Amino acid sequence: MKVLNEKMIDCKRFGTVLLAVGIFFYLGVIIPVDAKNELAVNTMVLSSTSFIALSILFFIQYKQCQMKLLEMDDNQDLYN
Repeated sequence: MKVLNEKMIDCKRFGTVLLAVGIFFYLGVIIPVDAKNELAVNTMVLSSTSFIALSILFFIQYKQCQMKLLEMDDNQDLYN
């Protein structure tokens, strides 16, 4: 249970950090600057999308770990 709890906390932290980085890349896309070329904008859009997608995957993993932990707690209470 302790390992699952630590994994759950790690997934939430990774998800939060990846979401923040994805938002920074997105802000780089929407803030108008004359020095940006098309390649830089496309790279930032792709990076932003990738980081946000990874963030969503980590939050899904977090939710699955949380459900397993609750299920383990319910089973433990049932046997006690």
